[in-house]
This record gives sequence, C-alpha cells and structure tokens, in this order.
Amino acid sequence: MQRIIAIVGPTGIGKSRVALYLASKYQGEIVSADSRQVYRYMDTGTAKPTPQELKSVPHHLVDIVNPDDDFSLASFQELANHAIKDILKRGKLPFLVGGTGLYVKAVLEGWVIPRVSPDKNFRYNIAERVNESSVDEIYQELVLADPDAAAKIDRRNVRRVIRALEVHARAGQAFSRRERKIPPPFTPLIIGLTAARSSLYRIVDRRVDSMIERGLVQEVENLLHKGYDFNLPSMSGIGYRQIGQFLKGELTLAAAIQKIKTETHRFIRHQYAWFRLSDETIHWFDIEQTNDLAIEKTLKEFLAEV
Repeated sequence: MQRIIAIVGPTGIGKSRVALYLASKYQGEIVSADSRQVYRYMDTGTAKPTPQELKSVPHHLVDIVNPDDDFSLASFQELANHAIKDILKRGKLPFLVGGTGLYVKAVLEGWVIPRVSPDKNFRYNIAERVNESSVDEIYQELVLADPDAAAKIDRRNVRRVIRALEVHARAGQAFSRRERKIPPPFTPLIIGLTAARSSLYRIVDRRVDSMIERGLVQEVENLLHKGYDFNLPSMSGIGYRQIGQFLKGELTLAAAIQKIKTETHRFIRHQYAWFRLSDETIHWFDIEQTNDLAIEKTLKEFLAEV
C-alpha cells in the first residue's frame, strides 16, 4: 500500500517544523502545499524554509516560478502528483505540507480540475474593476455565480475570486463543481495541528513582527526594483499587499503591520473552513497539549498497518 503523510492546519502553527522533524527520521521528502512559497524572491513574507532546512530534507514545489508567471491549481496538482509519484518510486515517504486547503484537497481527493487556461484580458478587466470599486462587489458576483466556491474563498483573496469567476465565465461551469474525482493511488495519513484561537493570534502576531525585523519591507522593495508590479496575483498576498500600501504612502508602517496581523487572523478563520476540527479523517493535535512524540506515535502506527 502506497502511503503519504499530509500535515495541515492554520498558518504559523508549526507545520514545517513538525514535517522537518518527522521527514528527517522516516526518510521523507516534503512537497509544499503553499500557494505563495512557489514564487522565487518571496522568502520572508511567505515564511519559506531556510536554506539550511531546504538542505536538511529534500523539498519540492518551493521556488519554482517567478512572481509574474501564471500558476494555477491545476499546475500545482500536476506537479505535486508527479513529485509524490517520484518520491514513492524511490522508496521514500512523501510529506504533503501546507495551509492552502485548495491545494491539499485537490491532491488527496483526486479532483478532476476544469482545464481552463488563464485569460489575461478577463483578469485585467476584473482587476481594473476591483481598483475602481471594492473587492466586496466582485466577491458578491461570485456569490451569485457560484455560492459554493464563494463559501470556500476568502473574499479578500482577489486572485482566487477572479480565478473562480474566470472558470465560471469561460467554461460555463461552476468553479466548485468537481463531481468527478479519481481516487489517488495512495493512502494518506492526515495530521492536523491546532491551538486555541487566542494562542494562534499571538503566534502569528509575533511572526509578523519577526518578518518586519528580518526585512519584509526590503523584500517588497527588491521585488519592485526587479519590475514586479503590485497588480500581480503573487503580490496580492497578505504582507506584500499591506507593505505595498505603506510604500505607496497609503498607510504608515505601524498601520500596515497591524493590518497584516488582522488579515492573518481572518485568514486563519478561513483555513478552518478547509480543515475542520470535526473532520474525522484528520488526526488533530493541539500543539499546547501534546508533543512531537505523540504525533510520531500516530505516524508509526499508520506505517505499521498491513
């Protein structure tokens, strides 16, 4: 039986740390399921693994495209499936790790994704309307066109909202309609990391402060100097968007930092729509009430199953 390990949970909870610990002990390789870590030059704001971490355990789907390259759910699924197949073929243990629920579900459930190529004109026109009106107005269009997709997409994630509208407009099919699934050729163990909401907020607030100290403002400035515009989907992520507002003089640095924290809190709430604590397929561990050995015990039992 082919097996993989998925480690999921909200941002900042420690998924990467646990994955590194387990992968180093069980001949594992990490397949990143993070929609931002795929981009080059975006390290601090995406909490990308350090060079030392990348060297200690093989990683896949990190630093694979430039910030102005198109990268879709279908792209991720294809590359992730290829990486997992290769890891298994070499007798290693794949660890699918990340907080992008859309990415994780697509791989674990074998979604058959509508093959709708990006329409730059459509995206540009919608983006222009976002600039002229509000994000909420565009989101409400998605609510009317595809309420199921809207329920799963953070209204402030402009990139995902536009993509869902694009699929609906071009394919004549709701983005959320994925009745066709092909069961993947592996059995997953899904490990979920969680904590009390107040603790999570404190963790991410400290992480945001650390990102600022480690040069997030300079990172965004460097991206601009390389010619990457704030209108790019890659630059719309939490952290980059708010620092962009600071650099354009729309916010003070203190206000931008607070906005990053507030948006990250909202994002955490959204992540639990993908990874529900009531989901019995996920083995949940509260990081404040357990340790790595308890998680490892569950992994050992899973690998020992016939």
